Amino acid sequence: MKLNPELLLRAYAIGIFPMAESRDDPVVHWIDPDNRGVLPLERFHIPRRLKRRVRREDFDVRCNFAFDEVIAGCAEPALNRPDTWINRTIEGLYTELHHMGFAHSIECWRDGRLVGGLYGVSLGAAFFGESMFSRESEASKVALVHLVLRLIKGGYSLLDTQFTTPHLRQFGAVELPREDYKMRLAQALSVTAQFPVSLDAAELEVLLQSITQTS
Repeated sequence: MKLNPELLLRAYAIGIFPMAESRDDPVVHWIDPDNRGVLPLERFHIPRRLKRRVRREDFDVRCNFAFDEVIAGCAEPALNRPDTWINRTIEGLYTELHHMGFAHSIECWRDGRLVGGLYGVSLGAAFFGESMFSRESEASKVALVHLVLRLIKGGYSLLDTQFTTPHLRQFGAVELPREDYKMRLAQALSVTAQFPVSLDAAELEVLLQSITQTS
């Protein structure tokens, strides 16, 4: 069966996701890891310095303003990532999901220039974080905080990170065995959540105060 957005959503609903070996590899592989990375929203940690930076509004943070640019940014080479798993097939599929209302981007802008962001897929009360990038220090971290604040506001119960990394573990990311993850996923898919595209200043402050702060 040809890979299309509907098949992709069905795959997410049973706990698998696509990756390519490289940007130029046309083959898409289905991934179902033994241990799944998740970022518990109720135990999200934010470093004190980063919380101050979010409050200062160093970046103009937007949602769904330039999804195509975000996924292109995530696919571009970086110092710690010379290649990417986002091939052109995947890029096109997630762009279609965005137009269908299932994929969203959080973007950090400065002086009219996109300097970082992330994107992912929303299904039920689950959000599947796909990739992030930074062209300025901490831009992707600020985007992640804004994503979490929106998910809390929207009533989400699961933030899937696929894998865990030192970058994500500082925010509280943990690994779940496959079967435990799929039980959490089934619970999240049984609930309807609404992805908020905006946060006003008062909502931002209330949500920031609800997040556990670390040193």
